[in-house]
Amino acid sequence: MDHVVGIQYTSSYSPTKRVTFAEGDFNGLPAHVWPKNASRDDSGVVSIAGVSLPELAEEFGTPLFVVDEDDFRSRCRALARAYGAPERVHYASKAFLTRAIARWVAEEGLSLDVASYGELRVALAADFPAERITAHGNNKQAEYLQLCVESGVEHVVLDSFQEIEELAVEAERQGKVQPVLVRVTPGVDAHTHEFIATSHEDQKFGFSLATGAAFKAALEAHEHPSLNLRGLHCHVGSQVFDADGFSLAAERLMGLLSKLQQELGTKLPVLDLGGGYGIAYTENDTPLDVEKVAKDLISRVRAQAEVLGIEAPEIMVEPGRAIAGPSTVTVYEVGTIKDVNVTDEHTRRYIAVNGGMSDNIRPALYQAEYDARVVSRLCDGEVTDTRVVGSHCESGDILIADERFPNDIRPGDLLALAATGAYCFAMTSRYNMFSRPAVVSVNDGEARLMVRRETIEDFLALEG
Repeated sequence: MDHVVGIQYTSSYSPTKRVTFAEGDFNGLPAHVWPKNASRDDSGVVSIAGVSLPELAEEFGTPLFVVDEDDFRSRCRALARAYGAPERVHYASKAFLTRAIARWVAEEGLSLDVASYGELRVALAADFPAERITAHGNNKQAEYLQLCVESGVEHVVLDSFQEIEELAVEAERQGKVQPVLVRVTPGVDAHTHEFIATSHEDQKFGFSLATGAAFKAALEAHEHPSLNLRGLHCHVGSQVFDADGFSLAAERLMGLLSKLQQELGTKLPVLDLGGGYGIAYTENDTPLDVEKVAKDLISRVRAQAEVLGIEAPEIMVEPGRAIAGPSTVTVYEVGTIKDVNVTDEHTRRYIAVNGGMSDNIRPALYQAEYDARVVSRLCDGEVTDTRVVGSHCESGDILIADERFPNDIRPGDLLALAATGAYCFAMTSRYNMFSRPAVVSVNDGEARLMVRRETIEDFLALEG
């Protein structure tokens, strides 16, 4: 998810067009977009879980990530119910990971999905049970494989023939047998953005189902005494709204699973179908119904198993965005405001905030859209064409590209973007030497500093 594309503000993958706020509607907080415990009082101040966002901004500064702990945990529980057991749901930590978040996931009984050595280190530092961790990565370095085997992770997801050999050697060196899954690219079009699609053939992840590479990889893994082939894995993409893609991928992998079991003469008990469930980023979006998807996947896998004459495997999934995304908002302070004459007849208002692409690169990467509201007071001005921009030295540093906001927004107001829990803090940078924001969790009227704000002194301390 690190390929910067040209800045074109017409999304090819978003399920909706831009939101246009009706007169007087800007003060609303769409319940399907904002954290479940978000509310606005009569003075216009927005609180989450009983904690005022302006008070948090004053105490911890801005930009500021604010996480609704109860919202996050409730989504963990909902997914656990949908799939019948919490341990079958692996929270995709690449979306948003801190030690506190890892502990929340562990306390809710979910498993964890890591995609790097660093993520595994953070999980283990939080005392997350290694036997509930699945390890991903298309280029796992030696220290990563070594730590996977040493710590006893539940599964390593194999991504290349080279990795099969390297992991087998490492496991043998440690005198252990490492459980593994083979990542399969099933060739399913998930109707997502090109750079977050992961199931087509011409990409870096996994083994092709169509060419037979996945079948060959599974056979090779099975031949190594130091590896224990447990099943198959696939991931159709991110921010997917078409539930049929998940079911089609499941059916295709079931055929491969049956073929492998016949060839190997042994049961492969695990079918990991990844994550990628779409969430609502704007008022007009409709999030994917995870309970409906789970019910459909489970029924289709069972039906396909009956047709194939095999025992249905245990289904595992890896949601990240669907848990973390809606639980978090990013609070900014409004700075410079200016009107730009786009044409003789058209003026656009530019509202600059004290953050931008260093704390939310997604709009620049793939034209992601967000819901933004003033959270420090009520607004009642007439709506005008508006663009919300960051403070970085890039013309593409745009958070909200094309919207109609009230014209009474002024410098010093606090503006918050909703649904920023997934891939925003995780992809922060120090571009233009902006410090990475603080992260605060809120629950039952109390706030807790999860990650302190980075300082310039932190960076200078790294220099030799």
